[in-house]
Amino acid sequence: MLAYIFRRLIFAAATTVAISVIAFVIIQLPPGDFVDAYIASISATGGQVSLAEAEGLRIQFGLDRPMYLQYFAWITGVVQGDFGFSVEWRRPVSEVIGDRLWMTVIISVFAILLSWGLALPIGIYSAVRQYSIGDYVFTFVGFFGLAVPNFLLALIILYFSFVLFGANVGGLFSAEYQLEPWSWGKVWDLAKHLPLPGLILAIGGTAQLIRIMRANLLDELRKPYVVTARAKGMRESRVILKYPVRAALNPFASTIGYLFPFVVSGSIIISLVLSLPTVGPLLLRSLVAQDMQLAGTIVLMLGVLTVIGTFISDLVLMWVDPRLRAGLDG
Repeated sequence: MLAYIFRRLIFAAATTVAISVIAFVIIQLPPGDFVDAYIASISATGGQVSLAEAEGLRIQFGLDRPMYLQYFAWITGVVQGDFGFSVEWRRPVSEVIGDRLWMTVIISVFAILLSWGLALPIGIYSAVRQYSIGDYVFTFVGFFGLAVPNFLLALIILYFSFVLFGANVGGLFSAEYQLEPWSWGKVWDLAKHLPLPGLILAIGGTAQLIRIMRANLLDELRKPYVVTARAKGMRESRVILKYPVRAALNPFASTIGYLFPFVVSGSIIISLVLSLPTVGPLLLRSLVAQDMQLAGTIVLMLGVLTVIGTFISDLVLMWVDPRLRAGLDG
């Protein structure tokens, strides 16, 4: 078991290095660089940037060096906790991301926990009460959640909350706490604003997980060992929860690997609609401005989240399925 975890950690580290290289190269692929984007923005407002000034900017931000030297300079700093300098914001990347990173983590974790907390019992109920009224209702809600884009749902909620109640439900803080330092009052204000964006982010993933759990549990409930357990007089709740649910959790648990980055990357448009202070809008803006170190850091973070999610998924699968542990021990 420990050897397996160690191997997974080694693979995770190697995957993270590969992700950093690929992210850096992809961001460098578009023609031009930040200086070209900066010159274009200045020209659009009627200003001018001389060739000497442009060259000075490239030297200042290290854009005149070969790509591999830029990468090694960037990744060396990342390992040491220095994520580089945002040429657009003229500040260190860690300062630009700042609280946005923690806000993203809080929203993402809340959305994932909410998604699991809703999908697991609903999926079990829909499988056990197949073709009941509740099953049809949850199936309809699931298809609705899969069909309606999250950003459209956010727009609808914003519209009706303003028209019907005259309330603006966007953002994570009330106006009086927006620029205030952290306090218990600000934490409570965040807790009051968190459920709505968390629910909107979780709806798509919840609908998909409900269908996965329902389909897999239905398959398990038809297997001979369940029929045998019922024939021996075992209580129905124990028959369902003892083995079928644990076996049906295998594909359910394997979705953790993509849920982490999906919530972050999938929240870009929703963050713009709801005015959420997350890293999603920063990623979009940095890609447009070709702010390599800021964009590379966020893309690297998404890759690391995928690796972490996959590792957690492997551990959960080992826990819920004794057959996997037995295979490793053998």
